[in-house]
Amino acid sequence: MFFGDKLKKEREKKGWSQDYLAEKIYVSRQSVSKWETGKNYPSIEVIINLSDLFGVTIDELLRSDEELKEKVIRDSKQLAHPKWKTFFDSLFLLGAFLLLAKLIILALNYFVGTEFLVTDGKLLKITANFLPLTMMIIGGIGSDSLKDRYID
Repeated sequence: MFFGDKLKKEREKKGWSQDYLAEKIYVSRQSVSKWETGKNYPSIEVIINLSDLFGVTIDELLRSDEELKEKVIRDSKQLAHPKWKTFFDSLFLLGAFLLLAKLIILALNYFVGTEFLVTDGKLLKITANFLPLTMMIIGGIGSDSLKDRYID
């Protein structure tokens, strides 16, 4: 039996509506509905509250649903280098923004006939052309290498 089925069975055993259960654990009725249909899963804090509320063990709620079990394990882990991960994510986004800005400027220059940021220096052209892409590559590789590193 999956988590959603177990939750619905326990709720109906008590004769509670989704609204009533939602009020008791301070969430929306839509959240309860999504949990029961398997579209979403609650946090570990909510699972503990549900366990207490229904008088069942957390093991009974979690053990049957492999996907929920993996989510709880994944959520309980902390990234080993969260600041570096944020840095690399930001670097990637900045590179993407600069690339988009460059494409917009090039389009304006081509279609409208403007001459925004037309440079004469060779070094400046190379930097302007490859910097956004370089930032995106470094940011993507760095972020990807840190996304699965957790504190043991």
